[in-house]
Amino acid sequence: MDDISSLKGIGEKSAALFHKAGVFSVHDLVYYFPSSYIRYPDISKAADLRDNSKAALFLKVLTEPELTHVKGMSIVSFLAGDETGSVRITWFNMPYLKRSIKPGSEKVYYGNIKAKGMSYGMAQPKTFKRDEYERLIKKPSPVYPLVRSLTSAAVTKAVRQVFDMGLSDEDYPDYLDEREREELGLLPLKESLCSMHFPENEEAFIKARERIVFDEFYGFLTSVKELKSRGREGNDYPIIETAEALHLTESLPYRLTAAQDKAYRDILSDMASEHAMNRLIEGDVGSGKTIVALLAMLNVVKNGHQAALMAPTEVLAAQHMQKISRLLADYDVNCVLLTGALSAKQKKEARQKIAEGFADIIIGTHALITDLVEYRDLALAVTDEQHRFGVRQRENLSGKSGGKTPHVLVISATPIPRTLAIILYGDLDISVMNERPAKRLEIKNAVVGTEYRKKAYNFILKEVRSGRQAYVICPMVEPAETGRGENVIDYSDRLRSVWGPEVRVGTLHGRMKNSEKNEVMSSFAEGRIDVLVSTTVVEVGVDVPNATVMMIEDAENFGLSQLHQLRGRIGRGDKQSYCIFVDTSEGREPSKRLQVLKKTNDGFKIASEDLKLRGPGDIFGIRQSGEMGFRVADIYTDAAILKKASDFMKKNEKKHRPEKKDKIVL
Repeated sequence: MDDISSLKGIGEKSAALFHKAGVFSVHDLVYYFPSSYIRYPDISKAADLRDNSKAALFLKVLTEPELTHVKGMSIVSFLAGDETGSVRITWFNMPYLKRSIKPGSEKVYYGNIKAKGMSYGMAQPKTFKRDEYERLIKKPSPVYPLVRSLTSAAVTKAVRQVFDMGLSDEDYPDYLDEREREELGLLPLKESLCSMHFPENEEAFIKARERIVFDEFYGFLTSVKELKSRGREGNDYPIIETAEALHLTESLPYRLTAAQDKAYRDILSDMASEHAMNRLIEGDVGSGKTIVALLAMLNVVKNGHQAALMAPTEVLAAQHMQKISRLLADYDVNCVLLTGALSAKQKKEARQKIAEGFADIIIGTHALITDLVEYRDLALAVTDEQHRFGVRQRENLSGKSGGKTPHVLVISATPIPRTLAIILYGDLDISVMNERPAKRLEIKNAVVGTEYRKKAYNFILKEVRSGRQAYVICPMVEPAETGRGENVIDYSDRLRSVWGPEVRVGTLHGRMKNSEKNEVMSSFAEGRIDVLVSTTVVEVGVDVPNATVMMIEDAENFGLSQLHQLRGRIGRGDKQSYCIFVDTSEGREPSKRLQVLKKTNDGFKIASEDLKLRGPGDIFGIRQSGEMGFRVADIYTDAAILKKASDFMKKNEKKHRPEKKDKIVL
C-alpha cells in the first residue's frame, strides 16, 4: 500500500503529522473517518446575531487592520460589516494577515459570535469566497480527529486527492457480491468509503455508515470465531491449582466475592481440561477482575511456565507491575515490565530475561507482541480491557509459544447485555463478575444543569481541601468547529482562574504525546495534581483511590455505558465518592437516559437500559461509546446491524474468509 508521502503536497513534515495521527499509508487515510460533520448555516445578517452562537456573515472590511502585541501574542483586528451592522474580526498569532486584508474587500466569515457590551466580535473565523461558501451549505463537511499542527483542511485535501484518483479493486476488494449487497441492503464498499468522507446528504452518509459498521462487526465476529477454533486444538499446558495460589487467596485482606470465586473456578477448570482456555471475564468496574487474573498467572508460573499480561497504556502497565510485584513478593516470582517507554538498553535486558525464562510474569503494552520478543514458555496470555485491543493483537500474543497453544484470558470492564454478548462472544466462554468488593461504598450520583456549576466547583474545592482529588471530563480537546461541547483546553484555564494557585489543575487529552500523557497520569496518581481535566482517555486509566469526585460536562452526548466506565475511575478507595453529570441539553433532549445513571451503579443494568434508550440520534455528531474499540460501529445504536452481520456470518461461514485487508479488524 502506498505511503502517505506518495500523495502530492505531503512532504516529510506533513507526513510526520499524519503519522502522529496513526495514518501511515493511503489505506490508513481512506479509513481515517471524520469524527463529525459541519452543516454550514445560511448566511446571516449582522443585526440578527446572538451571543455564543455560530454564524456565517458576508461582510465588507470597513477599517484598516491593526496589529498589536499583548504578552507575547500578536493580534490582528479590524471592523467589518454589512448593511445592517458591524462585527469586530480578530485573529491571534497570525500577523501576516495584516498585509492581505484590504478595506473594501468582501468575504464570508464563519465562526463563534461573542457579545462585547453592545457590539459583537468573531475570533479566528474561517473565511470563504461567497460562491465557495454557498456550495458548502448544500453538503455536510467533514471534521477529522486531529493531532497538534494537523488541520482538518489538510486531511480533507489529502483524502479528496485519493478519491479523485480513484480506489482500485485490487486494494479495496468487496467481499460481498451484488446479490449479497442487495439482500443485506448495503452499498458497495468503495461508494461507502467515499460517502463516509464526502456525503452528498444525510441519507447518503447513513447508508455509507451502515456498510462500514457491518464490515467492522463482520470482521470482528469472524476473527473471534477463528481465535476460538484454534483454541480447540488441545491443551498443551495442563495447569492445576497450586499451594501458592491457595495461600495468596487466604492471605488477601478481603474474601473473594462469590462472583470472583466462580470466575476463578471457571479458569482452573478450563486450564485443566482437554482444550486450551479461551475465556472472557466480563466484570463491572471495580469488581476485582485483576486479582482473579493474578491467581491464574500464579498457578501457571508455579506449574513451571510463563504468563504475560498486556495492558492498554504504559501507565496502567506500570501500575499492574507495581501491584503484582507487591502481592507476589513472598512467592519467588520474577516480574518483568516491557513497554515502549523503556530505554533501548532496558528493553534489551527485558527481552533477554523473557527469552531465557528468567521472567515468570511479563507485564507490558503492545511491546509484548513485537517480533523482537521471544518467550521461552508462554502458557497464559492475559489481555486487560479487551475492547482496547484487536482480536489480531491477542492472536499475536497467544502465538508466541513456539507452536504450542497458550491459554487466553481476556478481562473487560465493559458490561454488555447478554443478548449482545451472545452474538459478540457466542463461541467464547464467558464469566460474569457483577459484585463489588464489600469495603467499597456506592457512588453518590447527581444529574444537574449548567446553573449548578458554581456549587460543583465549591464542592470539588472542599474535597481538595480535605486532601482528595477530582476528575473533570470534557468531550472535546479544544473549541470545536461544530460549536458544541466543552473543551479541555479552555476548561482547564477556567478552573485555574476560579480556584487560583490553591488547586493544582492538570490537563490530559489524546493529542498529547504518550510521554506527556504518562507524566500527567503519574502526577495525578502520585497526588501532585489535585484536579485532572481530561477527555475520555481516562476511561482506561490508573487506579487512583484518592480521587473521590468526577464531574462530566455535556453528559448527554455520551453513551450511558461510557459514562459508567468513566465513573468507574472514582470509588476505588474506602472514602465516599461522588459523580456529577452536567446535562447541557437545555430542553433539546429529556434527561431520561442520565436518570438511569443517577439511580444505579450496576453496569449490567445500565448497559441494558442503554440498549433500550439509544436511538440513531444526531448521527452527524454522534460520539461513539468506545465499547470494543470500533472506529465507527456502536454496539448499542447499531445492535440491529450486529445481528445482521452475525446471521450473515453463520449463513456464509465457509464461503467468506475475507483477507486481512478486506476487514476493518480492530
